[in-house]
Amino acid sequence: MDLKIIGAGFGRTGTSSVREALGDLGYNCYHMSEVLFSADRKSDIDFWRSAWATEDRSKIDWSKLYEGFDATIDFPGSAFWKELSEAFPDSKVILTHHPKGPEGWYESTINTIYGGMGPAGSTEFGRKVNDLMNEIVWEGMLRGTMDDRDAAIARYNEHTQEVMDTIPADRLLVFSADQGWGPLTKFLGVDYREGAFPKTNDREAMARTVARLKRMKEFGRSKG
Repeated sequence: MDLKIIGAGFGRTGTSSVREALGDLGYNCYHMSEVLFSADRKSDIDFWRSAWATEDRSKIDWSKLYEGFDATIDFPGSAFWKELSEAFPDSKVILTHHPKGPEGWYESTINTIYGGMGPAGSTEFGRKVNDLMNEIVWEGMLRGTMDDRDAAIARYNEHTQEVMDTIPADRLLVFSADQGWGPLTKFLGVDYREGAFPKTNDREAMARTVARLKRMKEFGRSKG
C-alpha cells in the first residue's frame, strides 16, 4: 500500500484531530501514537532512528514501515516529509498549522511534549523514545531552538516556507483544524462531511497523556 497522504506539519498543530478526520474518511493514518502505544510496533523507534542517520535516504524502504497505512501525520514522519513526498510522488501533502499560529504552537509545545515531560525515562523503551525525540525532533526538525521562543517560532515559519516552496500548490494543503471539513474534503476529492470536525488531544488532554507517561516512567526529555 502506497502512502496517499503525507503530513508535513510539526506535532501540536492539530495532527491528532486531522488523523481522526482522515480515519473518518477511510484512511489508515500513522501517527506518533503508533510509536508510543502500539505494542506490536516497538521496533519502529529503531527504524526511525536508523532512517535519520541514513546518509542516502532515497534507499530507505518506507514500504516496510508503512505496511497497512496509506497516510502519515505528526512526528516523526513529518521530519521526513521531503523524502516521503519523493518516494510517493502521487501522494498529497498536508501542512498542518496551529489554529492560533506559530505563537500558539510554541505555547502548546513548550507546556506539553517539550517542557512538561521532565527527566529522561528509566526504562529501555523510555530512553529510546527520548533519544528519538532529541535526535529527530528537538535537535533535528526544530534545530535546537525550543529553549528560545523567538528562534523556535522563526524555525516554524522557516519550515512552513520550505514546504510551500518545495511542494507544488496543487499537491499541497496548508490547513488548520479550525477550518473544518471543507478544505480537507475538497483537497482530497471526497464528499463534504456534515457535523463538527474532530477535536482531540487538546492541551488538557495532552497534559493528561504526558502525566500518565511520566507516572509510568516510560519516557521524558533529556536535560543535556
